[in-house]
Amino acid sequence: MLFVPASRFTMIEKAAASAADAVCIDLEDALSLEEKIPARGNVVRALREIDFGPRLRMVRINGLDTPFAYRDVVEVVEEVGDRLDLLVLPKVNRAADVLFVDTLLSQIEAAKGLPGTIMLEVHIETAQAFLAAAEIAAATPRLDALIFGPGDYAASIRAPLASIGEEDEHDAVYPGHRWHAIMHTIVAAARANGRRCIDGPFAGLQDRVGLERAARIARAIGFDGKQCIHPAQLETVNRVFTPPAAEVAWAERVLAAYEEARAEGRGVVGVDGKMIDAANIRLARVTVEQHRLIRSRHRG
Repeated sequence: MLFVPASRFTMIEKAAASAADAVCIDLEDALSLEEKIPARGNVVRALREIDFGPRLRMVRINGLDTPFAYRDVVEVVEEVGDRLDLLVLPKVNRAADVLFVDTLLSQIEAAKGLPGTIMLEVHIETAQAFLAAAEIAAATPRLDALIFGPGDYAASIRAPLASIGEEDEHDAVYPGHRWHAIMHTIVAAARANGRRCIDGPFAGLQDRVGLERAARIARAIGFDGKQCIHPAQLETVNRVFTPPAAEVAWAERVLAAYEEARAEGRGVVGVDGKMIDAANIRLARVTVEQHRLIRSRHRG
């Protein structure tokens, strides 16, 4: 998921031809206050004129605590709602926030005769959102994914943070991963409601080692992918979140052994000297399906 400022049309064009799976045109943090209103026109132009290929077309609106949010939705969706896959909502605090935008979208879609297929992704990045994550995840069928916002979350709980997504001296003194609680909560809330979950950005543009470590931690916790703020980060993130060949081969052997055991009426399955239970089989199915989807997109 690659962020690009709504004020920079040429950057949007480059993002649309990048290795990203999704391009998010940003009306929020990437813009100054003076840019926010005129940039809506740039979003409309981009969605009308640029071919995004197989990439998801996303727009991040401003927070609902600002005077920009509702006009972001109205002006973009009324003009190019038929070309938009997802709206991204920052700084969501409660399920009611999601339902407000859901209702607004439904009204615009009804008025404009749109098919009602615009989905929502919401940032979990405040103390309130952390405590309400389960309710937020279940708020509406329109919700597609939860996203972790580490910078704003750190500010919300008054935790020191030198750079978004990177480790610093505060991480060095903490006996564990500082953001484990909220990251695990986001994954659990997302999975309990059939949603995707995306890790937040990594600000160190020159730190490939740190980026890979952050991405591997997110994948280990269960996230589906990671936000990127520069095209140079895409290769690392795509590689980390793609199941390795050895992992796919193991999963395929597990499923083959399971099917063989079922055909023979056996309940116990063994692969490479290890006993396989129902949890292993479920994990194997997830891995094989991820591999299939990635290959399908690559061929497309």
